[in-house]
Amino acid sequence: MNHPDPATGPVLLTDRDPGGVVRLTLNRPAQRNALSEDLLQALKTTLTELAADPAVRVLLLTGAGPAFCAGHDLKELRALPDEAAAGALFGLCGEVMLALRRFPHPVIAQVHGVATAAGCQLVASCDMAIASDHARFATPGVNIGLFCSTPAVALTRNVAYKHAMEMLFTGDLIDAATAHRFGLVNRVVPTGELDAATNALAAQIASRPPAVLSLGKAAVQAQIGLNEAAAYADMSATMAKNLLMAEAAEGIDAFLAKRPPNWPAA
Repeated sequence: MNHPDPATGPVLLTDRDPGGVVRLTLNRPAQRNALSEDLLQALKTTLTELAADPAVRVLLLTGAGPAFCAGHDLKELRALPDEAAAGALFGLCGEVMLALRRFPHPVIAQVHGVATAAGCQLVASCDMAIASDHARFATPGVNIGLFCSTPAVALTRNVAYKHAMEMLFTGDLIDAATAHRFGLVNRVVPTGELDAATNALAAQIASRPPAVLSLGKAAVQAQIGLNEAAAYADMSATMAKNLLMAEAAEGIDAFLAKRPPNWPAA
């Protein structure tokens, strides 16, 4: 579903460029892009479709209006009739976060304004994030009696435990510089340079061989839960597979010949 708002149009916008970069824009600006059920369903459906699209190289995720994403739609949460309905909604949100993690290509969050609660979870679920110097981040559920349990899954996989627990226990906003120091975002740039910086990073990554990036992303995520010896065994097998790919042959030959690589067609 991607039900339109009479004022702003569809709740999720999709834009493509010729280089294979796809930008998804959360489009509920009046609600600070709160994750309604409609928006979550639209994200789930669109991520599934894009994951199967051979033209996609890099995915960008951003928000329309003054904020990146303010988390769940609290009015919608209060209207849920029972625990089963609440579980279904939070389960849907988890499916979206996993779809970002499992998306076969790099995913970059472009963050401005606030990214709070499930919005902070969205940032943490992306592979990379670039933030405006005015961006703010929080997991503030504790302030309204609703601990940010599901955002904690992604948060604790991005930042150190003590940093994560401080955010979860206090609910305080942290600025972009602190988010960078914690490891939640890769870069902080002036607000006026946010689009250009994100687009430049996306274009750089999109110029790399997509099959190699997909192989690498899946392998890195698979080894995170393994012990060191098993991780080395798994990654050694991945390296061997990669070495026999046409992309590696071309890349190594180009390096040895001191020429730019001519990557095989996807």
